[in-house]
Amino acid sequence: MSVLVRSGVGPLCAVARAAIPSIWRGKYFSSGNEPAENNPVTPMLRHLIYKIKSTGPITVAEYMKEVLTNPAKGYYVYRDMLGEQGDFITSPEISQIFGELLGIWFISEWMATGKSTAFQLVELGPGRGTLVGDILRVFTQLGSVLKNCDISVHLVEKTPQGWREVFIDIDPQVSDKLRFVLAPSATPAEAFIQHDETRDHVEVCPDAGVIIEELSQRIALTGGAALVADYGHDGTKTDTFRGFCGHKLHDVLIAPGTADLTADVDFSYLRRMAQGKVASLGPIKQHTFLKNMGIDVRLKVLLDKSNEPSVRQQLLQGYDMLMNPKKMGERFNFFALLPHERLEGGRHQRNARQSKPFASLVAGFSELAWQ
Repeated sequence: MSVLVRSGVGPLCAVARAAIPSIWRGKYFSSGNEPAENNPVTPMLRHLIYKIKSTGPITVAEYMKEVLTNPAKGYYVYRDMLGEQGDFITSPEISQIFGELLGIWFISEWMATGKSTAFQLVELGPGRGTLVGDILRVFTQLGSVLKNCDISVHLVEKTPQGWREVFIDIDPQVSDKLRFVLAPSATPAEAFIQHDETRDHVEVCPDAGVIIEELSQRIALTGGAALVADYGHDGTKTDTFRGFCGHKLHDVLIAPGTADLTADVDFSYLRRMAQGKVASLGPIKQHTFLKNMGIDVRLKVLLDKSNEPSVRQQLLQGYDMLMNPKKMGERFNFFALLPHERLEGGRHQRNARQSKPFASLVAGFSELAWQ
């Protein structure tokens, strides 16, 4: 059984291309009027300027890849970005309960699909291994296969000339400053736009589509489940490309290499790329998924076992951060891919008096019932 878990440290989809001198007016993007002292010339900025001068404007996808993963200057390579002293925090780092409940989810799916002796736990996403550590504590007898996930999002804008991809170029007025521009003609990213799309800005992620297609095919053929947990929406948002530095929003074009860059997952795109080969559930909000998984019960058990006021306070604060709708409770979403027969109840759960199998509940996506 193969299982994918997305930790939410970075986006399942991250970012684009452009070249007409037209500044792109994204919600989280550069206004173009920042004073020079707020735009320090970092080593990564020098690298990007040299690259653009050599080869021309680059896509946002290429920009994001360079800023985050360049082996010499990349943000993920030389910075400790997680935790209070870093630039952002993730659910696994907030509370052990998060990973423990995901471990229970995997065991639930493993049991529901026949307790296969071959079991793979695959995490796609960067981090410290905290999530997998918490999961493996729930089922320490099972092995895991860990891999990194490096994928990109492309930004596309609707113009009078049709859809045009967003690029990053050097500001002609300031030699050490970057800006967004629009491609003068069609680019391959535009092929991923739906014909009935009503939004005027769309973020597409071809790499994520490839991964979802491969996962869907594998799950359909050999069973298993994929669970995605990340910032996201169901095809409703437009501009979500943004930076984080010191737990605050950061201009994505300012001081590249010093802040994390991210973009929300478009779960409607993931559902579409599954192409009906497997069933999809969600997205549902994190507070709903965790409540369905029994987070309240687990919190009570941990509180009852602890006599240390500081530990109890930490548990309560972590719970609030995970569940509060104004914090991470509604910002993170859960999305799952499962074999069709899993939702249909499978051949082993058929009722002899009925022509159709029982619908089989999936942990986390159905309200928890105690018996």
